Amino acid sequence: MSTTLVHLRSRAVGVLLLCAIGATLRPLPVGAQTRITTPKEALGFDIGDDYRLATYAQLSAYWQQLARQSARMVLDTIGTTAEGRPQLMAIITSPENQRNLTRYQQIAQRLAHAEGLTDDQARALAAEGKAVVWIDGGLHATEVLGAHQLMETVWQLVSQDDPETLRFLNDVIVLAVHANPDGMELVSGWYMREPDSLKRNSSSIPRLYQKYIGHDNNRDFYIVNQPETENMTRIMFHEWFPQIVYNHHQTGPAGTVLFAPPFRDPFNYNFDPLVPLGIDAVGAAMHGRFAAEGKPGATMRRGSNYSNWWNGGLRTSTDFHNMIGLLTETIGNPTPIEIPFLPDRQLPSGDYPYPITPQRWHFRQSVEYSMTANRAVLDYASRYRETLLFNIYRMGRNSIERGSRDHWTMHPERIEAVRSALRRDSVTPRGAAVPAKYFATLRDPAARDPRGYILPADQPDFPTATKFVNALIKNGITVLRATQAFDVAGKRYPAGSYIVKTDQAFRPHVIDMFEPQDHPNDFRYPGGPPIPPYDNAGYTLAFQMGVQFDRILDGFAGPFQKVEGLATPPAGTVAGADGAAGFLVSHQLNDAATATNRLLGRNQVVVWLTAPFQANGKVYPAGTIYVPRTAASLPLVRQLATELGVSFEGVRRAPPAASTMRINPARIGLWDRYGGSMPSGWTRWLLERFEFPFEVVYPQTLDAGSLAERFDVLIFPDGAIPAADAATGGGGGGGEGFGGQPDAASIPAEFRNRLGRITIETTVPQLREFLNAGGTIITIGSSASLARHLGLPFTNHLVEDGKPLPNEKFYVPGSVLQVRVDNARPIAYGLGDRVDVFFDESPVLRLSSDASREQARPVAWYETDRPLRSGWAWGQAYLKDGLAAAEATVGRGKVYLFGPEILFRGQPHGTFKFLFNGIHLARAAPTRTPAASDGSR
Repeated sequence: MSTTLVHLRSRAVGVLLLCAIGATLRPLPVGAQTRITTPKEALGFDIGDDYRLATYAQLSAYWQQLARQSARMVLDTIGTTAEGRPQLMAIITSPENQRNLTRYQQIAQRLAHAEGLTDDQARALAAEGKAVVWIDGGLHATEVLGAHQLMETVWQLVSQDDPETLRFLNDVIVLAVHANPDGMELVSGWYMREPDSLKRNSSSIPRLYQKYIGHDNNRDFYIVNQPETENMTRIMFHEWFPQIVYNHHQTGPAGTVLFAPPFRDPFNYNFDPLVPLGIDAVGAAMHGRFAAEGKPGATMRRGSNYSNWWNGGLRTSTDFHNMIGLLTETIGNPTPIEIPFLPDRQLPSGDYPYPITPQRWHFRQSVEYSMTANRAVLDYASRYRETLLFNIYRMGRNSIERGSRDHWTMHPERIEAVRSALRRDSVTPRGAAVPAKYFATLRDPAARDPRGYILPADQPDFPTATKFVNALIKNGITVLRATQAFDVAGKRYPAGSYIVKTDQAFRPHVIDMFEPQDHPNDFRYPGGPPIPPYDNAGYTLAFQMGVQFDRILDGFAGPFQKVEGLATPPAGTVAGADGAAGFLVSHQLNDAATATNRLLGRNQVVVWLTAPFQANGKVYPAGTIYVPRTAASLPLVRQLATELGVSFEGVRRAPPAASTMRINPARIGLWDRYGGSMPSGWTRWLLERFEFPFEVVYPQTLDAGSLAERFDVLIFPDGAIPAADAATGGGGGGGEGFGGQPDAASIPAEFRNRLGRITIETTVPQLREFLNAGGTIITIGSSASLARHLGLPFTNHLVEDGKPLPNEKFYVPGSVLQVRVDNARPIAYGLGDRVDVFFDESPVLRLSSDASREQARPVAWYETDRPLRSGWAWGQAYLKDGLAAAEATVGRGKVYLFGPEILFRGQPHGTFKFLFNGIHLARAAPTRTPAASDGSR
C-alpha cells in the first residue's frame, strides 16, 4: 500500500528556489571535479574554530559553491521554512551513482513499501541498490555543533579521495539535511554579533529558534504541524526512505563527551525486532570506532535517559517506519568549556566502557568526534549495504503479514492478564514458569490487533478526522476512502468514510497512532522513585484529536479508493437557504470557530443558543451557533461551507433572544516572555490557524496595569504563572527556559520590552484589577496556580495527610486520561460528556466544601479511579473526583482553570474548544430582540 504525496510539496519548488539563489541541481559530468573550496576559504575560518560560527546564509552559499565544483554532490531545496527560507539537502554519492540516482531512489522506495515482491526479487534489488543514509544537523539551533558538523561532513565527502571515502561514495547515498535553517541564522547571528570574541555566547537569544515552537521542533513528527517537519517527513517517508537516519544533538551527559546508541529500555512494543537490533548493531560500530581512534567519553544505554518508546521525534518516528533511527548527544561550544570531574564517571562499565578525564574542551574536538560517528555509520552502511536494503524490505513484509492475519502485540497489560488468571485459579508458579495452558490468555481473540480502522464520515467533527488522516498521510501511511456506503461487521458506514488498514509496511506507526500505549512500570528499584520516560509515555493521536473510529478485527473489503495527496473533507452544505431567517451550525466542529471568526471579521452577527431549540423537525442543543441571514451573510455562509467543510442548516424563525447570547470580537492578549515560551508559541500558532486576532503581551505590559483598556481576555499557558516568586537574581525565562534573562544593556533595544517575569507581588494585583473590571483569564497547566494567588476556593487534590503525594505513590508523566465534562456549561459547549485530555504531571484541583456555585464551579473532573487511556499512571486512583477544569468569578470577570495541557504541541484537537469557547465568551452578551444582523437584509 504505497503512498505518494502529490499535493504536499511540488518538487518544482526546490528547482525554482535553487535557481533563484543561483545553485545548480545537477552534478557535474561524471568524473568532473574541479578544485574544491575549503571551509576556511569560504567562511574565513575553519569549522570548529573557537569563538566562530557560520550562519545559514554562509552555509547555503558554501553548499551552492560545492555543488558547482563537485560531481559528487547535488543540492536540493526540500521546501521552505516557517520564516520563508529555502531548506537545503545535499545528496552526496559517487558521480556514477549520481547518474543513476533515480533508479536507486526507486529501489529504496520499492524495498521500503515491500509490496508485490518475493524475497528473491527483494534480494536482487538489494544487490543492485545503494544504501541511503540520512545525516542531519541544526534541528535544535542552540546546539550549534549539529549544523557545523554537517558542513564539515559535506566538505569531507566531496573533497577527500582516500579509499574509505571512495568506498562510502560507491556504496552509499548520503542525504545531508539541514533541519532548521531559521534557527541557525538566528543563533549564529546572535553569537557573532558581539565583536569581542571572549564575550560571545549563544544563551539568552531573544525568541524561539523556530518561529513558533523552538525546541519542540523535535516533537512534531507524528502530527507534522510545522513546515520544516513536513519537508523532512516527505523526504524520509515518501521520496527516499533512508535505511539509517542519524539525528545529531548536543547535550552530552555530564562527565562524558557524548551519548550514542544503544538506547535504554523500554523500546516500543510495536517495532519489528530488526529495528532495535539494527540500532544496537550500528551503535556498536560507533562505539568501536571511538575506541579504535582513541576517543574516550562515549556512553550508552542507562548512561543517559534516551529510550525508544515515544514516537514523534525526528529519529524516533523513523523507528516506526522500519528505519534505524540514531541519536547522539555531544558536548561542545565555540566558547571552550570544561569536562567536569565526576568520580563515578571514571569507573568503566558496560554503559560507559572508555571514560574520559576532566579537561578543557574545544569546539573542534566535538567536530572531530562527530566525524568519527558519521564515518562509523557510513562504514556500517557500506559494509552491510545489501543487508540494510533487504532488512527494510523484510520489516515491511513482516508488517504486511501481521496486518493480514490474526496477530497479538504483547504489552504489560496482557502479561498482567496472565497473572490475574493465575491468582484467580490460585496457581503458584514454580520458579518463573507457569503452566502452558495459560499461554492461551495471551491469545484472547478479543485482544487481537485490528486488521484496520474505519473513521465514519458522519461523525460530529469530520474535518478534524480529516486532519488526523492527513497527519498519517504525511507520515507515509496509505489511507483509503469509501466511494459509496458499505457494511463491515454488521455496521453501515456512509460514503466518504476513511479506512486505514494495517497490512502495510509502516504498520507500527498505524498501530501507534490508534492504539493506547501501555508503558511499563519503570522504577529505579522496588518501592523507589520512577524513572521518567524520554518525553511522553502515552500520546495516542486519535484519542488526543477526539477522532471517532471503529477497530475492525477481521479482514474486510469494500468500495475503497486510495486517497491521493492530502485528504480534503467534503464541502459543507447550506440547507434550506430559501426563506431562512438564519442558519445553524454545530458547535461540535472545531472549524466552526474559524467560521465564527471570519463572520465576526466581516461584522456579521453570531449568537450561541443557551437552551435547546426546536426546528426542522429536531432539537438543536445549547451551544449551537446561529447566524442571521443577511445579504452579506448568505454568500459568506456558502463560502465557509465550501472552504471549511462546515454545514449550515437554514431555519425559518430565529431562536428566541432570551435563549441566546451574542458573540462579539474579543481583544486577546497572549502571554510570552523574553527568549520565548514554547507553550505560548504553540498557542500563537494555534490562534493563527483558527484565525483569532491577538496580541503577544510581555510581563512589563502586564505590570503596567490598566489591562482592561487594552484586552478582553488574557491567556496564560503552562509556565506563565509561577507557584511562588523567584528569589532575587534568579534565572529563567530566557532562551526558551534554558538560560537566564540578560542585562537590558546587553541586548538590542527592540527586545528590552520583553524582559521581566510575572510575579505574585506585582503582576497578580493587576490581573485581579483586570478581572474586577470584567476581563477573562484563561490559565493552562501550571498557570492554574493563579487560583491560589487570587484566593479562589481551590486546593491541591493530590495530597495525603496534608502533604503532596510523592512520586513513589503518584506519578503520571505525559499520558492521555479521560475526564467527565459538564457540557451544559458554555465553556464546554460542543464537547462530549467524556473527553480525553493530555496530562503531564498536571495540577489537579479540589473545590473547597464551602465554595458557592456562584463563585466557582467544576467544568471537568476525573470520574473514575482508572482514568488512564494511554501511557503510564502510577497511583491513578488518587485522581478520582479531582478537578481537571473549573471556572470562577472574580468581580465582574471570569477565570478558567485547566490543569491538563489542552493545547499540547498543537495535538489535542479534542480539547481545543475549551480555549476557543473561553475566548468567544469573553465579550458575549445577551442578544437584542430580534437576533438579527447589524447589516442590511
